[in-house]
Amino acid sequence: MASAVTIDGKAFAAGLRERVAKEVTKLKAEQGLTPGLAVVLVGEDPASQVYVRSKGKQTVETGMNSFEHKMDASVSQEELLAKVEELNADPAVHGILVQLPLPSHMDDLAVIDAIDPAKDVDGFHAINAGRLMTGGKGAAAPMVPCTPLGCLLLLRDHLGSLSGLTAVVVGRSNIVGKPMGQLLLQESCTVTTAHSRTKDLPAVCREADILVAAVGRPEMIRGDWIKPGATVIDVGINRIEGEAGGKARLVGDVATAEARKVAGAITPVPGGVGPMTIACLLANTVTAACRQAGIEAPDF
Repeated sequence: MASAVTIDGKAFAAGLRERVAKEVTKLKAEQGLTPGLAVVLVGEDPASQVYVRSKGKQTVETGMNSFEHKMDASVSQEELLAKVEELNADPAVHGILVQLPLPSHMDDLAVIDAIDPAKDVDGFHAINAGRLMTGGKGAAAPMVPCTPLGCLLLLRDHLGSLSGLTAVVVGRSNIVGKPMGQLLLQESCTVTTAHSRTKDLPAVCREADILVAAVGRPEMIRGDWIKPGATVIDVGINRIEGEAGGKARLVGDVATAEARKVAGAITPVPGGVGPMTIACLLANTVTAACRQAGIEAPDF
């Protein structure tokens, strides 16, 4: 079998950002509406700082307003909740994202649930999670978590219809695994959610026409776990230290070199799912702005 097709998330994300920018230009011209995204960063986590900078830069590049709020790691949960309430009430802010992880003295869920569900562009609020599970439409449509949404857009672009395909999602997090399963169900896939306690995990993975790996364990899924011709979406981003002091490198949750010999298509790491997450965040912000203004949201 020839080597797997590379699903280029970086190129798809660039196209999605272009579509977002066009919609923003249209909203400004026709509605006098500039979507605004507020990002709250608590503490000095280096990875979070890089991520927040990138979000701010791309928000501005697409013509939206970017509001960054940095708070000290020692800030109280009450102070953070007060900031969230302030942003909930600000009509210039259509999307609110509190960067996770939060310091250990805070309750992540309590903070997420303080965000107005209409402005919850991360899609983590319990109301949005519930609406995703029940297949909410129209006014009850959920904000969909960005990473699973990005995975779905890549799958649709590569495969077209997903109806009737067998999908296995390895990982059961609230951020990726669970919502990914719900999205695939809505596409009429037959979905299995697998995890570290799954009996004979390799055999379960071999049943998948679509295999989504979201476990956070470097190269855990081997080539012989993959059904020949399957489409593999690797959500993992793991930093591996180089041997003998060599340069560190990023790898996914899938052993890519092995997988390429078996799979029909696969996302690379880096350059696969990663760029899609921020692009989908920008799309979600436009969607949120339209819904709050009573305007039909574009279909990205």
